[in-house]
Amino acid sequence: MKSLIFGWIVLLGLTVQAEPVVLRVGHFPNVTHAQGVIAHRNGWFEQRLGPDVKIQWFVYNAGPSAMEAIFANSIDLTYVGPSPALNAYSKSRGDEVRILAGAANGGAALVVQPDGRIKVPADFRGKKVATPQLGNTQDVECRAWLTQQGFTITQLGGDVLVLPTANPDQLNLFKDQKIDAVWTVEPWVSRLEREANAKVFVNQRETVTTVLVSSAKFLREHRELAKKFAAAHAELTEWIQKNPAEAQKILREELTAETTRPIPAELIAQAWQRLEFTTKIAAPALNKFVKDAQAAGFMRGAPDLGRLIEQP
Repeated sequence: MKSLIFGWIVLLGLTVQAEPVVLRVGHFPNVTHAQGVIAHRNGWFEQRLGPDVKIQWFVYNAGPSAMEAIFANSIDLTYVGPSPALNAYSKSRGDEVRILAGAANGGAALVVQPDGRIKVPADFRGKKVATPQLGNTQDVECRAWLTQQGFTITQLGGDVLVLPTANPDQLNLFKDQKIDAVWTVEPWVSRLEREANAKVFVNQRETVTTVLVSSAKFLREHRELAKKFAAAHAELTEWIQKNPAEAQKILREELTAETTRPIPAELIAQAWQRLEFTTKIAAPALNKFVKDAQAAGFMRGAPDLGRLIEQP
C-alpha cells in the first residue's frame, strides 16, 4: 500500500511538473518592435526557453495600453517605448516596472504635409498634429517639443492641437488633409512618405525608441526565467544585426498577418535605414524622457531611476 501511495505521489509530481509556465509577452505591430514581431512569428523564445515554457503574445497599439496590462497583471513582459515605461515607474513609485534591456533606437519622426504649410516651427500654431496614443513616447516627445518652441499645449487644445490617433487612422486623416502633421514610428513614417508624400520635419535617429520591460512581480518571482528571456532577446538582437534581409522578411510576414494587409518589402527596407537594434540602455539616456514628460505635464517631480534598470 505504501509503495502504491508513493507511486501516485511520484506520478502526481510528474504531472504537475509537466504543466508549462505561461509567459505573457506584448509588442506593437511596428518595425521598431522587430524583436517581438519576429519572435512572435518564428518561435524564437520558445526554442530557447524550452518545452516547459509557453509564450502567449499580446499586440498593442501603443505604450500606455501595454503599461495598463502590466499594472493589471495581464502580461509579464513587453516591448514598449521609454516614456510609458518611465511614467508607469513613476506612478507606481518604482514598485511595478523594470527595464531589462534596450531594443531599438531611431525610427521615429515628425512629418508634415508636402504643400509647404509648415516650413518653420512657428508655422505649427493653429495646426493639428497626430500621435499614436495619449502618453505614448511620440505623444510625449511631440508635446515637449512644441512646448520648447514656445507654444502652450494642453491635453484638450492650446496653441497646437495634438490628437492621439491610432497609426492606421493617422495615415487616412493625413491623406484627407484633416491633419497637418504626424509624430510616429516606423513603418508608419515611411508609409506617410511613400503614400502621402509626407516630409520629415524632425528625424529622431538617435533617440531610444523601444525597450524590453518586465513587471517587477514577474522578475521577483521568476528571475531565472527572466534572465533566460533577456539572454534570448540579446541573441535575437545580434541575429537581426547580422541577418537584416532574413529579419526583414520574417518581420514583414508577421506584420502582414497582424495588420491584415500586404506590407511591401521596399517599405520595410526604407524603414530599416532609420533604425539601430541594440540591447544597450543606461539611466542617462532616459533622463531626457523624464524632462520631456515633465514638460508635457505627464510627470511631476523627478523620480529616482535607481531601480528602473535591472538586469536579471
